[in-house]
Amino acid sequence: MSEQHQQRIDTLIHAQWVIPVDDNNSLLENHSVAITDSRIIDILPTSQARECYQATETFELNEQTLIPGLINAHGHAAMTLMRGLADDLPLMDWLKNHIWPAEQRLMCEQFVAVGTELAIAEMLLSGTTCFSDMYFFPDVVAKMAHQHKIRAQISTPILEFPSAWASHANEYIQKGLSVKDNYRNHPLIDIGFGPHAPYTVSDKSLTRISILADELDASIQIHLHETAQEITDAAANHGSRPLQHLARLNLLSPRLQCVHMTQVDDQDIALLKEYGCHVIHCPESNLKLASGISPVKKLLDAGINVALGTDGAASNNDLDMFGEMKTAALLAKGFSQDAAALPAAQVLRMATLNGAKALGIDNTTGSLEIGKVADIVAVDMSPLNMQPVHNPVSQLVYGHAGQQVSHVWVNGELLVANKQLGNIDTNALTNKVQQWRDKIANSTADT
Repeated sequence: MSEQHQQRIDTLIHAQWVIPVDDNNSLLENHSVAITDSRIIDILPTSQARECYQATETFELNEQTLIPGLINAHGHAAMTLMRGLADDLPLMDWLKNHIWPAEQRLMCEQFVAVGTELAIAEMLLSGTTCFSDMYFFPDVVAKMAHQHKIRAQISTPILEFPSAWASHANEYIQKGLSVKDNYRNHPLIDIGFGPHAPYTVSDKSLTRISILADELDASIQIHLHETAQEITDAAANHGSRPLQHLARLNLLSPRLQCVHMTQVDDQDIALLKEYGCHVIHCPESNLKLASGISPVKKLLDAGINVALGTDGAASNNDLDMFGEMKTAALLAKGFSQDAAALPAAQVLRMATLNGAKALGIDNTTGSLEIGKVADIVAVDMSPLNMQPVHNPVSQLVYGHAGQQVSHVWVNGELLVANKQLGNIDTNALTNKVQQWRDKIANSTADT
């Protein structure tokens, strides 16, 4: 085809492999992705792409694999500044005696801005194009996501006790509604509700959140069934397991994202399935805090959508979703004593399309499909530690892929090129982070 008959487009990416994450677990070799106006308009063999399209920008990514951008379905971005602050402790000791006191001393808009920027930089460099967040000053988190052009769903925090952001549950909710209003119809940012947990939010507040979520068609993300103690306490306080209690409060629906779910019985599974709730699996954080192990294979076998999240860097200690995939796959095999449990293609789906479904954005992103936005990650398979490539999908999950992310597009815009961030001054960011490290150290020393 002559140049004058070629279709003009914005971006054309040629790669050795394209993994669209579809129902057939397709692996497309020597294929290309064509992008215009932030959306994928074609996925086709490279030989045909060269004939059909003339692009403003063309990328020749030999020995590289294209996948949908990874979706980190649960985290607390600003807690990157607490990475390594209180390691090797059980959840409630970690929270009550270390994390919550540190937050009371240090929490402010600047803390959240720097911590979130650090998290965004880390996530982009390791292939995450969309993150879910639940933390204080969600307006600042949204501002940083907007500034750095990353996709985000922000669940505004709701607690009964005061923090630097709000004094009581009603204020948390009202301020959250204001943030939601400010980002209405934003192309990259969605605002939902983030009640921390059933043991930190009253029934009255949870009922109000349920009503508001119905009215606004908003998501709800909550820490749930995280530890065995939580189940025991709920039985003593309410006479039922937390999920059953939330059902009585009309909180269960396809808008509900249940984070952790390490303590699950058959009745829990029946409720999750009946109401179409989503489970966000955070294997590395659950392992580090010894909270328990979510029965992911059993959940998936029951038809429940399970996505992946890293949780915060204070309990992980990284935000690398490739590492989370590997841990999830290995943990499922060991827990079920079945080597075939959670194969590589399935865990990649959990980190992409399942995450998009959990966040309610699977019509927009989560897979490489014509009409979806161009949230795309390229992984270099040529280094020695990625060789030989018998199966690219397996290599992405079980290898060292997070270190080999070369290019990242969000909404069709190139944010990482040749492993370098385009919109973040890493030297300035490092200086700000080190200043906060010293403030945290001095604050800890004073206690």
